[in-house]
Amino acid sequence: MVSWQARLVLAEYWLTRRKKIFADPGELRASAESHQAESVQVPDWVHRRFHVEETDVLGHRCYTLHPREPENSQHILYLHGGAYVHQVERAHWRFLARLIDATGSVVTVPIYPLAPAHAYDETLAMVWETYQRVLSGLPPQDQVIMGDSAGGGLALFVAQRIEHRGGPQPRRLVLFAPWLDLTTSDPAIADREPHDPFLSAPGLREAARLYTRDLDPRDPRVSPLFGDLSGLAPISVFTGTRDVLLADSRRLRDRIHDSGGDIDYEEYPGMFHGWVLQSLPEAERARNRVSTLVGD
Repeated sequence: MVSWQARLVLAEYWLTRRKKIFADPGELRASAESHQAESVQVPDWVHRRFHVEETDVLGHRCYTLHPREPENSQHILYLHGGAYVHQVERAHWRFLARLIDATGSVVTVPIYPLAPAHAYDETLAMVWETYQRVLSGLPPQDQVIMGDSAGGGLALFVAQRIEHRGGPQPRRLVLFAPWLDLTTSDPAIADREPHDPFLSAPGLREAARLYTRDLDPRDPRVSPLFGDLSGLAPISVFTGTRDVLLADSRRLRDRIHDSGGDIDYEEYPGMFHGWVLQSLPEAERARNRVSTLVGD
């Protein structure tokens, strides 16, 4: 059953036409270009609650949030969503604060370069370098890689590259409504379109075009669902039935099952894209589940 809080958010999305940006490629391009000039600032309340360390990674900022009273030795690399064209949002900082409070873990958030000013190669290079600097030297049981939407795709890319290079896998991958296939061509997406109050295939394809430029969108570096899924860390996926990207999560689930891999898959009825970042009972249940997976 969908909570009344989630129903209110859904009503707000439909009434304010949140979907219009992704329903029209022109709107998506205009939105992407407007985000290029945005300067990411860590909210003051985050500085008050956590020790915030800022570093430079290949010319881009990277923030590490340390709990005042850490409860464990784990370090989470969090890769934010935004279709590769939108920056980290206030909802991400609130989510990360709840995550740190629940787990006592350190969290690193790279502010990776965005399209259209930057292309996939710069983004992947910065994300990989961040992993190398903050996680690769830790014991595998202390490493967690996590991401939402586009960040979920980046998280899976990092795990695949680790496996390709023969390194130890992290303790777990946690993916929230991941965008894993930039072709956005799965027939199931059309069935989901009328029910999704936020995302739409035309805008997603335009975002993918801006990000990949001349690269084939089926390239596993940008669409990791087409890559090798063997030998990866245990994966947890959280998704919702109103999300057009539900098709990606289901295909990942099926491929991991077929390969004999370890996947914990949770599908929330009635939930929309980005719901896990909201202040909703469903999101709280998901965060509690993540805390158990990360802290057990």
